[in-house]
Amino acid sequence: MKYWNPSCECMSRDEMTKLQTERLIETVKRVYHNVPLYREKMQKKGIEPGDIKTLDDLKKLPFTYKDDLRDTYPYGMFAAPLSEIVRIHASSGTTGKPTVVGYTRKDIDTWSEVTARTLVSAGADKNSLIQVAYGYGLFTGGLGIHYGAERIGASVIPISGGNTKRQIQIMKDFGTTILACTPSYALYMAEVMEELGIKKEDLKLKAGVFGAEQWSENMRKEIEERLGIIAIDIYGLSEVIGPGVSTECYCKCGLHVQEDHFIPEIIDPETGEVLPPGSKGELVFSTITKEGIPLLRYRTRDISSLNYEKCECGRTTVRMSKVSGRTDDMLIIRGVNVFPSQIESVLLEFGDTAPHYLLIVDRVDNLDVLEIWVEMNQQLFSDQVKKIEDSEKKIRKAIEETLGISATVKLVEPKTIERSEGKAKRVIDKRKF
Repeated sequence: MKYWNPSCECMSRDEMTKLQTERLIETVKRVYHNVPLYREKMQKKGIEPGDIKTLDDLKKLPFTYKDDLRDTYPYGMFAAPLSEIVRIHASSGTTGKPTVVGYTRKDIDTWSEVTARTLVSAGADKNSLIQVAYGYGLFTGGLGIHYGAERIGASVIPISGGNTKRQIQIMKDFGTTILACTPSYALYMAEVMEELGIKKEDLKLKAGVFGAEQWSENMRKEIEERLGIIAIDIYGLSEVIGPGVSTECYCKCGLHVQEDHFIPEIIDPETGEVLPPGSKGELVFSTITKEGIPLLRYRTRDISSLNYEKCECGRTTVRMSKVSGRTDDMLIIRGVNVFPSQIESVLLEFGDTAPHYLLIVDRVDNLDVLEIWVEMNQQLFSDQVKKIEDSEKKIRKAIEETLGISATVKLVEPKTIERSEGKAKRVIDKRKF
């Protein structure tokens, strides 16, 4: 099975533009009449629904921010009454009030559709056994992938996150063919497998769909080598729908956005101006089929770019580049913009280290300092002190050349850095702003 829905995934640009325009116009009417915040935002800009006639008019509309969902907590952004909402999800709320999202029955159907496309892009079909190791519950990951797997008729193993040894045992005994989890957890599974003496050849795994956190090309190579699979990047966020907003195909040259449901833009994060195709900037999404909580021009804070050229796989949907960082978790160290993914790419070039690291930022005598903890692999740890010191110097030099700033590199013993069964914690910022 090459595509799940070829009529949408391989639609001509003219057809897509026509469909998006119709759906955008209807969505603008829906939010204007049903969401007080949107009506107020549009009135402040002097805009009425009738002013939106083409896709080019999208840039006239106001942006939506995560704080808008928090400020209207819990249901203020809903465009449908609670009597029509069949599912409610929410973020963890670790940085404030949780963002609450609601789904109508049609929204659940849409979500199943886009995650079905995601899984088929990774090679799944009705004969697949899909182990879902994303968290279930209020987090959108687990249930989102689950419904997509059922949509294509695959067998679902809804194990959720955690209990890693059991995960691996089930993977081996049940004959799991596709793994769905965060990339950092996939690497942790590979590590535990090696401890248990289970080889990748003992499994039937063929592919993995990994998302919910940033990861580099080098990390992909590490996962593919250690698990013997094809690792596919997937993208989503609960505010837009959850997993399924975009996905890589086997070509691995960008993530196909499900454009018949979500319109992407790239903007300058400082000015808010729309940037031309190919430019790197902040990714913005407008949902054009959602009923429960449709969003206009939602600022994701993710850094990406858009490519409208037809992919070798035959899909015509726009491709967003792999997210390279975020505008809001970007570290500014001595005036230099630093993304953890940049450092990860450097570290994974070296064969003597494990793919586990921690960035510690502090301020000493009014000067920002960066310390990078990197785990050694067992071979280096057992080696001479001189070899370890030489490795530290090489990594420090490579990071300075990449970032343009100096950093202290500390190679630590294997298993020193805390493991995660969800999103890995990569940064500790001790500075007081």
